[in-house]
Amino acid sequence: MSETGAPGSGSVEAPVIQHRLSADGADELLLAGVNDVHLKALARLGDLRVILRSDQLILSGDVEAVERCTPVAQRMIRMAQLRRSFDLADVERFFAEAEREPLEAATETDEEVVALPGARKVIRPKSRGQKDYLAAIRANDIVVGIGPAGTGKTYLGVAMAVDALARKRVRRIILTRPAVEAGEALGFLPGDIRDKVDPYLRPLYDALEDMMPSDRMRRAIEEHAIEIAPLAYMRGRTLSDAFLILDEAQNATAAQMKMFLTRLGLNSRTVITGDKTQIDLPRPEESGLLEIERILQSVEGIDFVYLTESDVVRHRLVKEIIRAYADHDNGVERGG
Repeated sequence: MSETGAPGSGSVEAPVIQHRLSADGADELLLAGVNDVHLKALARLGDLRVILRSDQLILSGDVEAVERCTPVAQRMIRMAQLRRSFDLADVERFFAEAEREPLEAATETDEEVVALPGARKVIRPKSRGQKDYLAAIRANDIVVGIGPAGTGKTYLGVAMAVDALARKRVRRIILTRPAVEAGEALGFLPGDIRDKVDPYLRPLYDALEDMMPSDRMRRAIEEHAIEIAPLAYMRGRTLSDAFLILDEAQNATAAQMKMFLTRLGLNSRTVITGDKTQIDLPRPEESGLLEIERILQSVEGIDFVYLTESDVVRHRLVKEIIRAYADHDNGVERGG
């Protein structure tokens, strides 16, 4: 039996109720976490006492606390029943999502996951924003994903591209980024032009390596089924029967963005990702991402998806860092 209680929960004067949730079929370790870290988080964030006893998860606290925590606990149980792992940051995100709108049950359909042949894991959206993002990519020829670092914009886009290639819905994948320096001088990097631009494209290689066996990825690149190149290399081409991803689009100029968008050929799809808070252009107002946000919102077949700090799936501190920078930019003082 695992029992955890929120600090100070014993001093609550409101009437205490007890709510029992069936955890039948749930993997106990997944549900409770190592050293009960998940249950402790549920108790701390919900300000109640949590007991995992056999096949029941028992929530004890005042009515408001129990009602607030029940959908979060149900989601945790359902994920453990499906053998889907989650971590402390996920529990915190469940609470944040529950505050905005009722949580959906942790069910999934084939349309909500990306199961890649030979991949190390099934790729699932981990937030409502990510789920909407994947749905938009499936439904539109051009999707623009805008949001802070760590929200899965590039990773999920690459997953959808690899899935389309594996299912033979396209013949090739084109991954591209503008080669814009973020405080470093490109010319001082050693080697030829490929050696100089490869560091800018490394995140795209990293995403691919997480989704494809290395030999298959290497063969696909050698056979030009996958092409990774700087944005400038797209000029003058017509890209048909392809899945295109433009990453770090906030650093593409308006002229480069127009050039890229007009490369789209028959049976092609495009995902554009960017973070408006990380523009490295000398004149940020000339960002092509900002321009298409102004002029393409009403074009049918183009969808804009906005991810937020609540969709961050990196280390839990990334979310706090993003929030702190946003507060600083808005002139908000944070207490120590």
